[in-house]
Amino acid sequence: MLAQQPPAQKEEEIPIFRASVTLIKVDIEVVGRDSRNLSDFTQQDFTVFDENQPQTIVNFTRENEPLDLLLLLDVSGSMRRSLEDVAAATRAALGRLRTGDRVGLMLFARRAEVVQPFTEDFRNTQNKILDSIYKQNLGAGTLINESLIAAADYMKQQPVKGRRAILIVTDNEGLNYKSPDAEAVRAMLGSDTVLNAMIVRQGPKPPAVRPTGYTNPDFAPPDVYKISAKTGGEAVEGVGKVGEVFQRTIERIRARYFIQYTAPPAEAGSFRRIRVELSPEARHRHPDAVIRAREGYYASAQ
Repeated sequence: MLAQQPPAQKEEEIPIFRASVTLIKVDIEVVGRDSRNLSDFTQQDFTVFDENQPQTIVNFTRENEPLDLLLLLDVSGSMRRSLEDVAAATRAALGRLRTGDRVGLMLFARRAEVVQPFTEDFRNTQNKILDSIYKQNLGAGTLINESLIAAADYMKQQPVKGRRAILIVTDNEGLNYKSPDAEAVRAMLGSDTVLNAMIVRQGPKPPAVRPTGYTNPDFAPPDVYKISAKTGGEAVEGVGKVGEVFQRTIERIRARYFIQYTAPPAEAGSFRRIRVELSPEARHRHPDAVIRAREGYYASAQ
């Protein structure tokens, strides 16, 4: 007599184990000599290096990935006229976004506050900006880096959808209060967020520190130019044509390339440097191309 076989386990009862895979996201902008976006690249035109080791790109898109865009507006007293220009251009600028994109609005002066959580309905954003000009009560002063860190923390709280970007509109005038640029950069990289900046006054760029000199980083002027560059973004000046530059900047943010690769094994919390290069053939087509991409990331637990 044959021994009875145990009943077959139903397909839905069979446990399936999958190892979790961490994907590193890299937003990329490529511009030519005239600073215009270059849009004729394919996945084969890019090579991404993680700690100088080439990585296999597992996902490559342009414009298709949903975007979470946080507008971070400086509402200190000197910004009123510029914010009026931004508000006037808001509907046209947000018209560059696509279905599935979300926009949030955060204001800052002495402190920062979210006045419009992320939404796919942009119709009230313009009114929110106009209200902020006359009704803000965020204190006297301009704490830029503290507000950037608060904005990055807000981004980190959001469910992961696709690309993340912050556009700060400021006159870049203020002092840090124990929040040096390095902390703002770390916060941006830790939330997978690209910072773009629009500077609306003709104030000079922060002076470079002499190699033999010393500047206390706790009280140095903030440098949104440097912070933007390290996260893969861009800082532009919009003096005299704020609305036009605001609209063009959002269009450029929306049109970036987006790649992902599998994170190599690394100690949790360690900083990993990223480098993105064009292939020889792509570099031959565009010898003057400039690539903007995040400088690295902090490894998570595998």
